[in-house]
Amino acid sequence: MKINHIIILPLVLTAVFAVLLASAADSIAANPKREFRGAWIQTVFQDQWSKRSTDENKRYIRDELDKLHQTGINAVFFQVRPQSDAFYASKFEPWSIFISPDGQAPKPYWDPLEYIIEQAHARGMELHAWLNPYRVTSGAKQQVSKKHLYHKHPERFVKYDGKIYFDPGLPENRKYICQIVADIVKRYDVDGIHFDDYFYPYPVKNIQFPDSKSYARYGKGEKRDDWRRENVNRLIDEVSRQIAAIKPWVRFGVSPFGIWRNKKNDSRGSDTNGLENYDALYADVILWAEKGWIDYLIPQLYWELEHPRASYATLVDWWNSICGNRHIYIGQHVELTMKKCDIAPSREASQLRTKIDLTRKANNIQGNCWWPATAVTRNYGGIADSLMAHHQHTVALPPVYRWKSAGKPETPFDLHAEHGSLWWSAPVEAGSSDDCVRFVVYRFDKDDSFDLDDASKIICVTPDNHFKLNGPGYYVVTSLDRVNNESLPTEPLHIR
Repeated sequence: MKINHIIILPLVLTAVFAVLLASAADSIAANPKREFRGAWIQTVFQDQWSKRSTDENKRYIRDELDKLHQTGINAVFFQVRPQSDAFYASKFEPWSIFISPDGQAPKPYWDPLEYIIEQAHARGMELHAWLNPYRVTSGAKQQVSKKHLYHKHPERFVKYDGKIYFDPGLPENRKYICQIVADIVKRYDVDGIHFDDYFYPYPVKNIQFPDSKSYARYGKGEKRDDWRRENVNRLIDEVSRQIAAIKPWVRFGVSPFGIWRNKKNDSRGSDTNGLENYDALYADVILWAEKGWIDYLIPQLYWELEHPRASYATLVDWWNSICGNRHIYIGQHVELTMKKCDIAPSREASQLRTKIDLTRKANNIQGNCWWPATAVTRNYGGIADSLMAHHQHTVALPPVYRWKSAGKPETPFDLHAEHGSLWWSAPVEAGSSDDCVRFVVYRFDKDDSFDLDDASKIICVTPDNHFKLNGPGYYVVTSLDRVNNESLPTEPLHIR
């Protein structure tokens, strides 16, 4: 994640804040049934993973997921390849230095990716494996594991500002990254593969990216900037095809820097004046959405509402207008959101409500993602309290990826109550997009209206075929397939 430093204005605390928190956001309309609610769990620069024991790390994951689940989060991004290394049992790359400084498997042995998938799914949450494609080191003093490809083929890497990167201009590097992705998709039950904003590295003043050799070999007369963009385009296209060939239901998404291009440089661009994905990082993210190479974008809008060069409000409107054929979720910076006083006329102590409201009013934006997850679980600035009590206090199902599968999964059957629990049956999974992998349990007080669009009636999303009864009422169960299509409901079961 690229953190953009801004000047923090003084907070304005007023008694109006408490009153406003109990207002319209508590309505069903303000808490939609379908909304992506994600959070990024980072591992880069997090050496506490290596300092904790296996049991402590497992307990940490369970605790983080419990807290995120309580705040309404329904999807988690876990950083499994922070620096061309692995937070999982990789066949190709060494264990990450952030969990095993010597590159050996953790002892007692465990597989963090396997474990967090199991735990997230047990809570009805999606788990997306988060990878950085090109980065090998994040600092000049970092050492590369002796087991790393870098030592076998140093000619495939470049050094820039003291850091090591795969050379994006080499076809063998694209093939290798696709191989890494394919290995994860084949062996793990991930819901998505996720790349962050680091493609070509963020530019450093007066330092040129050293790709002259690969450009001379493969540039074929193209302008270097266009050639670099095409290198990244090929990577995204090839990764997308690789995923679809293995498990077509697995999503592929990217969280780019929040500005594609400025309007002064491109008529399609946003009314902003900042660093551009297209020109600085060589990431033409709009093209990827238009071509259908990715399933979602999560632009990192890490600015205040009224930022003079990159207004959050302006950028939400721009992203809403430009990418209607693929999902857009907004990347939210917790600390900057909770520290900033809202703009007039509300002047609330944070910009949380207004930022969420803007995304919900935008027809082509389907949710938010919070950076970092630890800021949510530590309740920075009261964000967890606000999400639980107001903005995400009802359960939301993730959006449907209809271009992957548009049909309805089969309805659960044999709904009945036994030993204080609700039980049902569903077809056995067949390894397809239509598999029933989660179930939605609704409870209604009366029998005159079974409105499945009312998110307040959802009491659970679970991978299990049973759920402990939650008092008397009329219970209805539906199934969700691998791309979040929902089945028709069961007949209501009246529990007295």
